[in-house]
Amino acid sequence: MSDKAATKRRFLDYVQESKLRLTAQRRAIIDAVFDTDQHFTAEELTKWAQRRDKSVSRATVYRTLPLLTASGLVREMDFGKDSKFYDPNYGSSPDHSHVICEDCGKIVEFDSERISQMEEELSRELGFTIKSHRVQIIASCDQFRRLGHCDRNPKAGKKK
Repeated sequence: MSDKAATKRRFLDYVQESKLRLTAQRRAIIDAVFDTDQHFTAEELTKWAQRRDKSVSRATVYRTLPLLTASGLVREMDFGKDSKFYDPNYGSSPDHSHVICEDCGKIVEFDSERISQMEEELSRELGFTIKSHRVQIIASCDQFRRLGHCDRNPKAGKKK
């Protein structure tokens, strides 16, 4: 079973243990979440779920997102943009970090052994047990820096 399939199974178990109904609409939302590796907004999730089941409403998506985050398998992320983003890879890789391009909006996940080592050092030195971390690096595309624009975001204007 793949990591995504296992994470999806864990969420379905969570729904059952919580004695929640698994409607066709909720199933479409869950399938959309666990079939992507992309970070997404509620609006994007609504579109993806509606491709699977036209009866999915925004309200159902907004009611399902807290269940996903409460399960610990999806994390709500604030990248300083207009909308919250949701990280569907949290359940299978809870200790990853993010680089966010302020020019094109691209979000890149990465794991770092050095960050893990730093957590261990801090735990020993400060007497804490670190449970999780959130590292968000805000960056600018090399292409934007060199050329003054980014092909991934044509709206990002030329440097002045």
